[in-house]
Amino acid sequence: MAGLRLGPLLRYTDGSSATVWVETSRPCSTEVRCADGAGGSAHTFQIAGHHYALIPVTGLTAGTTTTYEVLLDGARVWPLPGSPFPPSAIHAPGPEDGLRVAFGSCRWAAPPAGGHDPVGPDALDALATRLAADPEGERPDVLLLLGDQVYADETSDSTERWLAARRDLNEPPGNGVADYEEYTHLYYESWLDPRIRWLLSTVPSFMIFDDHDVIDDWNTSAAWLTDMRATDWWQERLLSGLMSYWVHQHLGNLSLEELAADPVYEGVREVPDGTDVLRAFAARADEDATTARWSYRRDFGRVRILMVDSRAARVLAEDSRAMLDPGEEAWLREQVRDTPEAYDHLLIGTSLPWLLPHLVHDAEGWNAALCRGERGERWARVGEKVRRAADLEHWSAFPESFAGLAELIAEAGSGRDAPATVCVLSGDVHHAYIAEPSWPGRGPDARVVQLVCSPVHNSVPLSIRMGFRIGWTAVARTLGRCLARHGRLPRPPVTWRKTGGPWFGNQLMTLTLRGRSARLRLEQAKARQGAGPRLMTLQDSELAPQHTRSTPL
Repeated sequence: MAGLRLGPLLRYTDGSSATVWVETSRPCSTEVRCADGAGGSAHTFQIAGHHYALIPVTGLTAGTTTTYEVLLDGARVWPLPGSPFPPSAIHAPGPEDGLRVAFGSCRWAAPPAGGHDPVGPDALDALATRLAADPEGERPDVLLLLGDQVYADETSDSTERWLAARRDLNEPPGNGVADYEEYTHLYYESWLDPRIRWLLSTVPSFMIFDDHDVIDDWNTSAAWLTDMRATDWWQERLLSGLMSYWVHQHLGNLSLEELAADPVYEGVREVPDGTDVLRAFAARADEDATTARWSYRRDFGRVRILMVDSRAARVLAEDSRAMLDPGEEAWLREQVRDTPEAYDHLLIGTSLPWLLPHLVHDAEGWNAALCRGERGERWARVGEKVRRAADLEHWSAFPESFAGLAELIAEAGSGRDAPATVCVLSGDVHHAYIAEPSWPGRGPDARVVQLVCSPVHNSVPLSIRMGFRIGWTAVARTLGRCLARHGRLPRPPVTWRKTGGPWFGNQLMTLTLRGRSARLRLEQAKARQGAGPRLMTLQDSELAPQHTRSTPL
């Protein structure tokens, strides 16, 4: 009899359809049955000895919520027998519904129940606790996970013991994962936690990778990539990382129409074992990043979400460094410009912050100038060492891309059809803050904000905390300008200021978007004696009041 190994995860949703992802113990027929008669079925496909299905659910009614169950070969396997959690449900958003978007990044798997947690309570665990206690209460319509869903290079003690039983950890890659099977163990460790498993079964999630999904500072520079490719373990780590990301994260980001047009998805389901098909796709993506698109767009009523790949789509040549290759940049511009009158809020999800503390921004731009030879070969060698040691590889380390995004945001936020808000959603830096840019002259009509929320469950050393606090000060800004002058950097096209934070701890941000109004809430996970963790509100503020669309003069 087939069993449910992992899942279900509720992934893509719209007003009439959804997808539910599962991993099973053997090949089987999978089915989702909803209480209102909606549902769907799919047969599993096989990758590296594991069996998966992405079950299409159709017949949903917009604006309604229905509970569901999962069956394998006709036998019910979800909800689990004796589950303490409410029934999993699918909400099909209606055209007039508002949208509540929760987001964050960087999640180490929490230790087993009762185990010591060195980084404090998990914010997703706290969210699950709240939703389970009040199933009819406020809940996110969408959960955006902005990178580092698993840590391939920083494994837990229990995973390290599991790895040691498979191979010699004195040989590279040591206690980092080496192959597809080891990646699957990371997902089990992360997604089988009972509260997290239930949460992901009932709140739709959309995901994008960041560096630790593969390795710290993934694609930081051409020299870095050359060094990695010279090792005898990197190729297997990267291909396995891309393959496991495609299976566990990417597939669920796609609509039913996109899945139907995806040749890789068709290919893995047409053969008894899709491993070679998927591995060939990953190898092509590694050799030529333009052959794969990990970015995607989702429209929820009058809210447009653009999730941008700011890792695999990079151009690394020092004389033409770019966060996005030309095709990816063109795609982003096309999505922003497509029917701008159709959205009141534009959310751009990029794992790496666009606006950083001023000293960090200038240091990254200065470093990029040194590495491309602005101050000579000796400085270029020093610059590369500093770049890797200090993780200087955010948008500000790609100055032309930084300026290009500023230009695109200004365009999106201006004119007769300007949205009420343009929000850049990011994580990565293990703390939360709000920054607001200003353009010379009039600037955009929309309110533009950089919203950074990280980690969901991780930590940051005290020294780095102090650095981020100092980085916003006037003294730090002066020092940054000195670095910029040494690097012969032009002035950035925007200025910006911090308007909230920094906040440190395990946390989630939530945007509530109704009509043209927008409200932001930041919540931090706190431990409770004898009960699950709770979310405590640190910030609750209005980003945009409700009003009718205005016509610029």
